[in-house]
Amino acid sequence: MTLRVQVGAPMEFGDVPRGRRRVIPILGGTFEGPTVRGKVLVGGADWQIVRSDGLAELDTRYVLQTDRGSLIYIQNAGIRHAPPDVTAKLLAGAPVDPSQVYFKTVPSFETSAPELQWLTRAIFVGTGERHPSEVVIHVWKVE
Repeated sequence: MTLRVQVGAPMEFGDVPRGRRRVIPILGGTFEGPTVRGKVLVGGADWQIVRSDGLAELDTRYVLQTDRGSLIYIQNAGIRHAPPDVTAKLLAGAPVDPSQVYFKTVPSFETSAPELQWLTRAIFVGTGERHPSEVVIHVWKVE
């Protein structure tokens, strides 16, 4: 599946004991896969820690709604890093070539919809692209 998540301006908390704390709000979006599609609901966020070595620890939580009305909670943990000049552009919200960034995730899903229980019974991995106003995550089920 591919998630296209619209994001807002980061809230910068500054340096905390573990690194630079940032919270990026989720503003909406879409998702589509072979058997499921719908929209990303407004709300949720990406709670990030950017370590002193430039690695970003990602903890993203938000809600998907299928085109049939079922709700899916997604928690997407991951890491992102790049050379220092590319990281500086990312943190400033500038466009960067996704091939210059290591951006991997491990999404997990919760839903009560009977037809979507397969999402709750598998391991998934993702690779991401950070754009100025959007994050694109390509997700695969591990067989």
